[in-house]
Amino acid sequence: MREAEVPSRRTVLRGALAAGALTAAPGVAHAAEARAPYRNPLVEQRADPHITRHTDGRYYFTASAPEYDRIILRSSRTLRGLGTAGETVIWTRHTTGEMAAHIWAPELHRIRDRWYIYFAAAPADDVWKIRIWVLENANPDPFRGTWTEKGRLTTAWDTFSLDAHTFTHRGDRYLAWAQYEPGLDNNTGLFLSRMADPLTLTGPQIRLSTPEYDWECVGFKVNEGPAVIRRNGRVFMTYSASATDANYCMGLLTADADGDLMDPRSWTKSPEPVFASSEESGQYGPGHNCFTVAEDGRTDVLVYHARPYREITGDPLHDPNRHTRVQPFGWRADGTPDFGVPVRS
Repeated sequence: MREAEVPSRRTVLRGALAAGALTAAPGVAHAAEARAPYRNPLVEQRADPHITRHTDGRYYFTASAPEYDRIILRSSRTLRGLGTAGETVIWTRHTTGEMAAHIWAPELHRIRDRWYIYFAAAPADDVWKIRIWVLENANPDPFRGTWTEKGRLTTAWDTFSLDAHTFTHRGDRYLAWAQYEPGLDNNTGLFLSRMADPLTLTGPQIRLSTPEYDWECVGFKVNEGPAVIRRNGRVFMTYSASATDANYCMGLLTADADGDLMDPRSWTKSPEPVFASSEESGQYGPGHNCFTVAEDGRTDVLVYHARPYREITGDPLHDPNRHTRVQPFGWRADGTPDFGVPVRS
């Protein structure tokens, strides 16, 4: 037998595993799963996904359920494993009063020695009076301990607000979010503020973006769902625009990492969407994204939701089939992100 024909140990092991002759050790199984292509959709009927990789090496997943009535959590040692991981309901809407409707877009963050979930909710008697609320858990394991309601996160105006996203840069913690600004002819713009602590904004709050291009104003004039990634000496903030049907798409704001993020002049907006519906791949309305990193600790991964069809009957918000999807992305020679198009299922 020629050397080229000698099966490698990896080939023999793979064949034995497929035949059921061997049982992979947990570490081997996790490594093989990490190398496997991502299955899309990763999690069906979960919109506004947020995945964070914690220092314990685990991925934590939360998202909007189509009933808009609860906050869920999953965990896995691999991104791919989130698709089959058990799901735990860690908080349920109130039946009366505040936080009783439109439980949207939770984000899970570990800040100092506690877990926080930022989410949107409305009162039972005024379901469009949507505001940002916060839960806190002191347990190292977010599936354990007690999730305590810490109240509403107060912004400069008492108006429609949602999609809180917190990040740190050069030693400061920031909150980016979407809100209706009184006096403007739009639904929501993007705002930024420093944070005194995980529950408190410390003045001022600045407007980063308002819908102005045609692709940001289809159906509704919307900028929402901010998410930040820092690479190549710059701070990139993606966001979503237009109605939540096939017109939903992602835009991009960019700032120099050495600039003053609290100066609106530090930010520039890309004139075209950076991620949008694809007839070729059959995925529509991609958006409300976040960023994570693959198991190798180097490969950047885009997390987002999309639908596998264009036409929707009725209000898109009542269509449950916005599915969580993941795909690696790269960087152009000029240092900007190249998200490509939504991959096929």
